[in-house]
Amino acid sequence: MKDIPIKNSTINVQGNVQGNVQGNVQGNVQGNVQAGCDEHDPSLLTVEQVHQQLEQLTQPVAAIERVAIRSALGRVLAEDIVSPIDVPPYANSAMDGYALSSTDLKSNTAINLTVIGSSFAGEPFAGNVQAGQCVRIMTGAQIPDGANTVIMQEQVTRNNDVINIGQGHCAGQNVRHPGEDMKKGSVVLTTGKEIGAAELGLLASLGYPEVSVRRKLRVAFFSTGDELRSVGEPLGEGQIYDSNRYTIFGMLKKMGVELIDMGVIRDNEQAIEEAFLDAAEIADAVITSGGVSVGEADFVKLTLDKIGKVDFWRVAMKPGKPLALGKINNALFFGLPGNPVSVMSTFYLFALPALKHMMGQVYQQPISTKAITISEIKKRPGRTDYQRAIAKNENGKLVIDAAGMQASHILSGMSQANCYAVIPKDSGSIPAGQEVDVILFDGLT
Repeated sequence: MKDIPIKNSTINVQGNVQGNVQGNVQGNVQGNVQAGCDEHDPSLLTVEQVHQQLEQLTQPVAAIERVAIRSALGRVLAEDIVSPIDVPPYANSAMDGYALSSTDLKSNTAINLTVIGSSFAGEPFAGNVQAGQCVRIMTGAQIPDGANTVIMQEQVTRNNDVINIGQGHCAGQNVRHPGEDMKKGSVVLTTGKEIGAAELGLLASLGYPEVSVRRKLRVAFFSTGDELRSVGEPLGEGQIYDSNRYTIFGMLKKMGVELIDMGVIRDNEQAIEEAFLDAAEIADAVITSGGVSVGEADFVKLTLDKIGKVDFWRVAMKPGKPLALGKINNALFFGLPGNPVSVMSTFYLFALPALKHMMGQVYQQPISTKAITISEIKKRPGRTDYQRAIAKNENGKLVIDAAGMQASHILSGMSQANCYAVIPKDSGSIPAGQEVDVILFDGLT
């Protein structure tokens, strides 16, 4: 992926671009299957085939920048992080209690020890613990010389400067050792790791003020159509509000990419071509919705055939069968379906892992877990079904129930849902009480 803008160039591609899917699967599928029968259409691409193509088609952006660790939250590491110190750097107490030498412990009798001082976090005890002695110690405080064991304060009785310790204690208990978390010279974070809250704390514990990260991915997106109106405008006859662009904005915003919202492009061949070329020149990826269904003859498909290398696919999934994928100059192009639920499904399942790969992460399909169905899930064999569902914990088990109507235009169902119930391609309806795979929305971004 180039990291500097380039001049517009036209790639001459024959009218109907043939897909290069491995296994000699045709990319530009002709919609000649009889109505109502395409659930079993053998020419549909599988979800797995699309992922194979995406992993091959995408690569991380090359540019790297140095940022302060607080600014690195959500970014992707472009270097291995090597620990310059042992963490913890010294032996310290895991408990509030008393530090002593294990040689004083008796296996079958209580002992009395004399308290000779205290050790606090940041203010260690300066002396040496001798036989018959101990030091009052706080959590995180350095273990004094001569001591190697800490007895919790709740397990001790104290009378002035003498403590009594019962039997049953072990040598070395409640002590954190140097390098127990991270050893000096060890690789603790690797290139490609997304920096979250734990990673920020880890970097701070090593004394790193800044790190090298991949530059932010630039993603341009726009809608096309004369029927679309922006929010706040009155609707005329046959017009609708442009909702998909806001949905795409929301999903991209959570990813932390650099957004380029190009608005609504009207159904004009020259305007659409200019929009695609402008977007491809300034962005690493371009995303649109609608205009990719098999059989449509609109300006979007005509333009893409003219200026890019784009395959128009039909995927064996529901919702979201139509999908366009390819390159416009050096930018990755995603043409998502027009129905709002299909937009979200294809984005989460395909665009999201591809964009994360471009951000520098390892390519990874969405992670699933198991849940039990509360009610029957209706389905016909032929396509992998991603039904919107509500997952909840019930008596220690994850269970799911349907989230409203499952039609691809019912966006309210996505708002109610918190997961996808993934029903395999060849499966029929799933009865209540059966275990199924689920993809939790919270785990997607």
